[in-house]
Amino acid sequence: MTGTWSETRLTQALLVAAGPSSDYDLNPEVAPPEAPLRPAGVLAAFAAEDGRLLLTKRASGLRHHPGQIALPGGKVDPGDADAIGAALREAREEVGLDAAQVRVLGCLPAHRTVTGFSVTPVVAVIDGPFAPRPEAGEVEEAFTLPFSHVADPARYRVEQRRWRGGWRSYHAAPFGPYYLWGATARILLGLARRLAA
Repeated sequence: MTGTWSETRLTQALLVAAGPSSDYDLNPEVAPPEAPLRPAGVLAAFAAEDGRLLLTKRASGLRHHPGQIALPGGKVDPGDADAIGAALREAREEVGLDAAQVRVLGCLPAHRTVTGFSVTPVVAVIDGPFAPRPEAGEVEEAFTLPFSHVADPARYRVEQRRWRGGWRSYHAAPFGPYYLWGATARILLGLARRLAA
């Protein structure tokens, strides 16, 4: 049941109570900076037909998270109504996803990143066929992962790497050539745990 795609299950998972998450969760010895967090939104969009999740590989020249696997999204701009608006706008800019094709089901609790963002994950469904058109210079590749991988908490593990003179622990859920890790993996693990509840 864990890996079976169901929009109903996804909607019900959003009703499961959970607190916010953070890049610092696995590293309590590292104190987050006192600076105010910048609001951002990311879109966790699943294909209505088979539940495959849309992801991007960020371009290597970007300032934040270059070359990493990410959910489409970015900071909330002055013209955005909120984090949902930012996530939908960024998905259109990054991969050509028209908001008219997207049904927003709800949001997960905010996730704090080490780069100073408070990221609101927006969970949605993509209706009808969609062929991503990656934005040159921003997105190196757009691809999908199966729901069975994303929704299974057992696919996520804790790994470590050197960071700022010490060891940093983080969540990872690799799939084939795609190394899903960090904030994106932690956000999706939170969703997977709700789906399994």
